[in-house]
Amino acid sequence: MRIPILLSWSGGKDSALTLHALRSSPDFEPAGLLTTLNEDYDRISVHGVRRELLERQAESIGLPLRKVLIPKECRNEIYEDRLAAALREAKALGLHHVAFGDLFLEDIRAYREKQMAALGLTPVFPVWGLDTAQLARDFIGLGFQALLVCVDTEALDSSFVGRPFDEALLRDLPSGVDPCGENGEFHTFVHAGPIFREPVPVKLGRVEGRGRFWFRDLEPALGV
Repeated sequence: MRIPILLSWSGGKDSALTLHALRSSPDFEPAGLLTTLNEDYDRISVHGVRRELLERQAESIGLPLRKVLIPKECRNEIYEDRLAAALREAKALGLHHVAFGDLFLEDIRAYREKQMAALGLTPVFPVWGLDTAQLARDFIGLGFQALLVCVDTEALDSSFVGRPFDEALLRDLPSGVDPCGENGEFHTFVHAGPIFREPVPVKLGRVEGRGRFWFRDLEPALGV
């Protein structure tokens, strides 16, 4: 009997790989997605992707989506309180495990473990410790397609925002930039791949810089 599990979902590459790993696992059955949204901009926190595209992802994946709304200037205690409320609701429905797509940042993992322990939940890290260079190649090899939606210009030139996550991108990444962007160098939006019933059509929108972070807006597009 596979254990139902909730997945912390950002809409990006690491989340997609985590879902793929869970669906291939004999131990867990993905039962829902959990995403934090900025309630002022109506976009995925940090990534800046529109709510509509998030919802299209969830629809194509075929899993229910639970949204945690937070303000744009969000203190950590507000974030934690609203996340905890959403997780308590999930727990009341029988979900006692939560999966995260973290790769190697020990402090982030410890933070999540502490959060989940306080709520009586069990965190699971399906892609933890995997080689990120190989993981990036596996992502491409599995047929996933993604676009860079945010870059930290202290690590990458702003020209990278909006580029496809492909072999050419991996070759062009400067030395010291993690191939999966695990240190926050970049964030992605996944629009096609084996976790989807059908691709999520998108088109490139405007580029916007907000201090050191540059964003490429993605707009919903008609299917081909």
